[in-house]
Amino acid sequence: MADVSTDRDVITYREAVAEGIAREMRRDAAVVCLGEDIGEAGGVFKTTAGLFKEFGPERVWDTPISEQAIVGAAMGAAMTGMRPVAEIMFSDFLACCWDYLANEIPKVRYMTGGQVTVPLVVRTANGGGLGFGAQHSQATENWALTVPGLKIAAPATPADVIGMMAAAIRSDDPVVFFEHKGLLASKGAAPPPDHVVELGRAAVVRDGTDVTMVALASMVPVALEAAARIAEEGVDAEVVDLRSLVPLDTATVLASLAKTSRLVTVEENPYQGGWGATLVSVVADEGFSLLDAPVRRVAGECVPLPFADALEERVIPTVDKVVAAVRSLAAY
Repeated sequence: MADVSTDRDVITYREAVAEGIAREMRRDAAVVCLGEDIGEAGGVFKTTAGLFKEFGPERVWDTPISEQAIVGAAMGAAMTGMRPVAEIMFSDFLACCWDYLANEIPKVRYMTGGQVTVPLVVRTANGGGLGFGAQHSQATENWALTVPGLKIAAPATPADVIGMMAAAIRSDDPVVFFEHKGLLASKGAAPPPDHVVELGRAAVVRDGTDVTMVALASMVPVALEAAARIAEEGVDAEVVDLRSLVPLDTATVLASLAKTSRLVTVEENPYQGGWGATLVSVVADEGFSLLDAPVRRVAGECVPLPFADALEERVIPTVDKVVAAVRSLAAY
């Protein structure tokens, strides 16, 4: 599997996942992969294509259909010096290994006084928009956000997939790495070799002066399209891609608010308990004086995800919903 950055200038999000892992496996022999059908099959979403061919069965392990076995084995491997990258096929299935993810993995370093680390990445396909139904479509970043000790990454572009994968695998703390299913076919610039994106560093992906929109993963292109549309009405929106939730780059958000004085969060997580609520609470505490209007949160509805496209659109944030929120805020 050749380094894509030397082959062509554009790469898909899907290819970026495999390339990001491959770069780290070439760099560090302690990096191994495990999960269901990730070997010769290349993963159900083809996000591990080529890894088995290049690194073989000693470093790419196909597992039984047991999320507990996958994450439990990865935890043990990480505690004994390896750097496992474990795939949970759908993020909804994190619930099946929640004891490891919430009660065991994030607490080891703390409970051993730093004597034992768990340098583990749990990768998972996240989010809706593809009509996969209530048990295969949830955006579950907010689940992990409730657990102290976990880092949370959710890239929106192929370059960020590769750069953040490098940072995640090199981290001595466990990282939950959310790969959005709706972005897998999207394309972007292939990053150079040794590309690393620090976790906890947001990116301003569109400059603006009137309203700040903060988004994550698949909601970043939604926010960008909404910004382009509302610009036709004379509203200049800035778009911030958070990239990760832990660490959370509130400094970039506050710096943007110092320019715009208005904030809209765009999140696929359900409104109740969504990450936007945490961000808004920080803004209220640390940046209240920067605001000239109430904060608006555009988020998923608090209902199970429907199969039907027309119904799913009613649940997940859309460009129209974001435009309406920005328009109302700009006119406040």
